[in-house]
Amino acid sequence: MIALAVISAGCDKSSSNSESGGDTPVAESNLVGTIKVDGSSTVQPISNAIREGFIQEHPNVDIIVSGNGTGNGFKSFYDKGTDISDASRPIKGGEFEQCKEAGVEFIELPVAYDGLTIVVNPQNDWVKQLTVDQLKSMFVGDEAVKNWSDVDPSWPEETIQIYSPGTGSGTYDYFHEVLAKKSKKELRGDMNLNEDDNILVKGVSDNKYAIGFFGVAYYEENKDKLRAIPIVNPKDEVAYKPTTDNIASNKYAPFSRPLFIYVNTDSLNRAEVQTFVEYFLANTPEVSEKVGYVRLPEAVMAKAQTNLDAVKTGTHFVDESGESRSGALTDLFVDENLVK
Repeated sequence: MIALAVISAGCDKSSSNSESGGDTPVAESNLVGTIKVDGSSTVQPISNAIREGFIQEHPNVDIIVSGNGTGNGFKSFYDKGTDISDASRPIKGGEFEQCKEAGVEFIELPVAYDGLTIVVNPQNDWVKQLTVDQLKSMFVGDEAVKNWSDVDPSWPEETIQIYSPGTGSGTYDYFHEVLAKKSKKELRGDMNLNEDDNILVKGVSDNKYAIGFFGVAYYEENKDKLRAIPIVNPKDEVAYKPTTDNIASNKYAPFSRPLFIYVNTDSLNRAEVQTFVEYFLANTPEVSEKVGYVRLPEAVMAKAQTNLDAVKTGTHFVDESGESRSGALTDLFVDENLVK
């Protein structure tokens, strides 16, 4: 296995082959072309690391990886501006319809598990754990509490400063779905929003009274500046940290989630894209762990490879009526749920 240079980039930045440089010997390859990837900033560290390994073997392929958010990535995807869409949530019914209207067929490939991580400043010594109800009181609706003491009277009477991914982010969508979908409310409107997770990290690390959320990889990369809050699992009422074991076992609930790439089947007709996607699936279990995520079960990865080999298009996460399905990845990612 070649060494993979792992890099992490913000949502508003892109990576391309011209950045790699160095004197590392590369294997002979006549593969050429350009591959465009955009979407989730959460998935971006995986795609960046995969890209770095791939261009060591195929240095004449230019791969541009951007992280403008899952929703923005899907828009570029159905507008035919990208070959691959990174996503920290499954495609939505409306996005699926846009793809169909634009004639964009795709293969849906899960690549890793993530734990959406709630973080505070290390100087915050009062929050030991949080329940889903406490998170709802802090994040949902215009009536959300303003001060830490409104959540618990023993906590400081200081304003809660919230740092959140932007509304085009799949992480924002997932957080909203967990906390507010049933109540049909929106997240509070006075949060500090940014599509760049690195800016969110800085916001929380610079403010004792701040709280924020993003994918676990950004926490792992910045754990010297942040503290992850254990979340109480509603089923067993035990608080769990977003560790590899807790995410893989879904004990870190309800914030464990799968990550995806969506591949335009027209793009697969180009050798460089086909080769890159094959490389992605072969290497993502190890690479995902290197950048701080959790590898998927072997059975799920085998199913993804089978779907790629057979060019099985469509989504497993939207039903025939256009409604999103909910449930565990292993239950939903099966042939009987595939809708074209």
